Amino acid sequence: MYNTSEEPVLRPVARSTTRTDLVSDAIRAAILSGRIKPGETLVERRLAEQLGVSKTPVREALIGLASTGLVVISPNRGVSVRVLDAADLRKAQEVRLLLEPWAVAGSTRLRRPATAATARLALDEARELLPGDDPTALSLANRRFHRALYSDCDNELVTTQLDNLQDLTALGTVAVLWRHWPTWREEFGEHEEILAAVESGDAVLAERLTRAHVKRSVTKLARTKEVAPQHAT
Repeated sequence: MYNTSEEPVLRPVARSTTRTDLVSDAIRAAILSGRIKPGETLVERRLAEQLGVSKTPVREALIGLASTGLVVISPNRGVSVRVLDAADLRKAQEVRLLLEPWAVAGSTRLRRPATAATARLALDEARELLPGDDPTALSLANRRFHRALYSDCDNELVTTQLDNLQDLTALGTVAVLWRHWPTWREEFGEHEEILAAVESGDAVLAERLTRAHVKRSVTKLARTKEVAPQHAT
């Protein structure tokens, strides 16, 4: 039986960043930055050599990334970076549509100064990238913008789910959405409106603008024929 006295049986332990976490972050960054391409096979031994670690944390990291949908584990092909089509991206955006407006509103109500400040930095970075010469970098700046606004919603379950969805969004935006609709300037303008609502503390408006922003992507993707992005050569 468990100890029913007031003295707890176990005490909380401080969370530390493990080697697996570091490996996972490194692989995720390489995928989202385009250094590892969609469809590319991920070989444990090669990754371990490049990262200077054993194969164990690499294997654990790949399993974790598979659980978020960023990589795919296949009995025949091993592990490869996920290739998103329009339907995949639409489904991710549909879940974002359910969660992100609520989370942005929650962050806005808490009025933490770092929320808007971090989002403003990401938006300034995106402004410099608006010519579209580096769409991958622009997509990642947009990811940082969105995360800054939803991550202070005070619900780690929602934040974790949105982080995973933002990974898929960043992976698919350049290859799928912007391939059909190069709407990054339009999206930037929408980001400015959302941030203005957050900075003014108008949670209702921030929620409404975020919902409209994500819904536009869902609508576009619903009209797009399923055309898979090009595989790495």
